[in-house]
Amino acid sequence: MNCTICNNTGWCSNEVNGVERVERCECWRRQVGLDLLNDANIPARYRKCDFSTFVTYPNEQLLRAVQRAKDFSDNFFQPVENVEKGLLLIGPPGIGKTHLAISVLRNVIGEKNIRGLYFDTRSLLSTIRSTYNPVTRTSEADILRRVMQAELLVLDDLGAERLTDWVEGTMNLIVNTRYNDRKPTILTSNYEDVPDTDDLDSLRVRVGFRMHSRLREMCEFLEYSGPDYRDFEFKPDSDDIFRRWKDQKTQPRRRLPRRTSVRARAQLKEKDGQLELGWLGGKASS
Repeated sequence: MNCTICNNTGWCSNEVNGVERVERCECWRRQVGLDLLNDANIPARYRKCDFSTFVTYPNEQLLRAVQRAKDFSDNFFQPVENVEKGLLLIGPPGIGKTHLAISVLRNVIGEKNIRGLYFDTRSLLSTIRSTYNPVTRTSEADILRRVMQAELLVLDDLGAERLTDWVEGTMNLIVNTRYNDRKPTILTSNYEDVPDTDDLDSLRVRVGFRMHSRLREMCEFLEYSGPDYRDFEFKPDSDDIFRRWKDQKTQPRRRLPRRTSVRARAQLKEKDGQLELGWLGGKASS
């Protein structure tokens, strides 16, 4: 479609205080924003997510999370070093954490024309693992460079991957590099941030103590609950979700299924006068 202002050159003239200046046309800015959105790796299901389609209801913690996400988006300006903290959205599945995170990402890319990137954590780790396959043409450095240099990064479903030494080392490298370079990050997690270090399904244990400490410093933790949007057989409005949430509050807190230990740990045990190698937290192969 031809632009009547710049005739598709991307440049237009503008007179300021009697001086004619040449500047980028608005059509060029829109196209750059579209190109950046297409390059942000946002899944097809979430490409239309924005704040206007996020359904809210009288839930104080939810409303606070939405407002903080909007504040983050509105205050995001270049240079990105001026953005002091990212966001970590915490809560059970199906309450709109991914929708909210991508709303921020899409808005910032569209308004500021910055280079943003989305990754599901498990997909990211799987992609990095695939670089060890000699058949693939991508390298680990190429993937990590893109993730660590994005001006805004969304990491979805933090803690879903079983914590091994390799997972912990890789995630710490990404988070620490972005922290040191003062590049803001938005993360989501289904795991509660509880202080009990014996709770194997707490955020602290699922991501590791070092990363949890770093995240505390680089992100604002926003935890909220609500009914699972996917449980509705129809598209719910705010009243439908509010009624389901009120009913849910009278029931035991919805938690993720229990998992085995984060790592299998060996321990020598004495049985019938002989030493046996036992495993804590499940089978050695788990």
